[in-house]
Amino acid sequence: MSTDHRANATREEPIRAGVVGVGSMGENHARVYGELAGVELVGVTDRDDEVAAGIATRYGTDALALETLCDRCDVVTVAVPTPAHYETVSTCLEAGVHVLVEKPIAETVEQGHALAEQAREAGLVLQVGHIERFNPAVQTVAELIDDLDVISVEAERLGPPIDRTAPGNVVFDLMVHDVDIVGSLLDDKPHSLAAMGTDNGQYATATIEYDDVIATVTASRLTQKKVRTLTVTARECLVEVDYLEQSVLIHRDSYPEYVADDGQPRYRHESVVERPRIDSGEPLRNELESFVEAVRTGSTPAVTAEDGIAALETVKLIDRLATGPSEGTDDAPPKEREVEV
Repeated sequence: MSTDHRANATREEPIRAGVVGVGSMGENHARVYGELAGVELVGVTDRDDEVAAGIATRYGTDALALETLCDRCDVVTVAVPTPAHYETVSTCLEAGVHVLVEKPIAETVEQGHALAEQAREAGLVLQVGHIERFNPAVQTVAELIDDLDVISVEAERLGPPIDRTAPGNVVFDLMVHDVDIVGSLLDDKPHSLAAMGTDNGQYATATIEYDDVIATVTASRLTQKKVRTLTVTARECLVEVDYLEQSVLIHRDSYPEYVADDGQPRYRHESVVERPRIDSGEPLRNELESFVEAVRTGSTPAVTAEDGIAALETVKLIDRLATGPSEGTDDAPPKEREVEV
């Protein structure tokens, strides 16, 4: 196990960064690393050599083999397909490199635990790329929520795929973001959940029970409008978050009344609407700055391996409940739709 200076980077040294897997998401990581102060993008790698060479040229760095990249890097982002997460992350950790792995942490919960243990034993940072944690609007709500008596949370992540195809299961690809956000905002784990889905895993909805809070999360690749919203219902107010607009609205003191208009009673509903100031910023930049700072200081990352494992455990259960036929047969009972956690 490597114990060289990469495991204990100091503020005086530039952080040498690399990206493993430079598809659309990995390319953005390469772009941002190249823009961050105190960070040097030293290389990228990909299973497609031509893709790696093209991205390297675009961002002024080198296309390298994985082993060479690890030798040159202090930190890497792993943005390969999920089935390759475990082997790739483990290889990077074995080389003594700090890792940010795109969500989900691994293909299985067992693999997630193994990676967490490997990083812990090596004294390395392993952060999971739940990027919505770093959306400025979500960060604003996170600052508010401790002062609220929350009753329910609703999240919608809807819209057709960009390329008009449906490459993967929406529970793992989309819903996992909101499962992580809800769990982090409530600082709690679910007690029970129910889920249903349709159209071969392209639409799913789940109801998750926490301590005195009910969360409903919906994900879809069938909806012909892009929607990314979060709504928090509390006794004191209603909080509406738009991820796309990076906006937050807080509705307070809502009350209905009847008023006279030309002698006729008219109904109206009024409330006070607050618009908190949101610090604008690219979530990915915020995420990578947070990751690099955790490496520099040896602090706990904002999204730990354990956070990633918790989200994966929940979406695994949701997927099990939401997929497959619900009708019973002579040989099998109706499909389970609800489970205690």
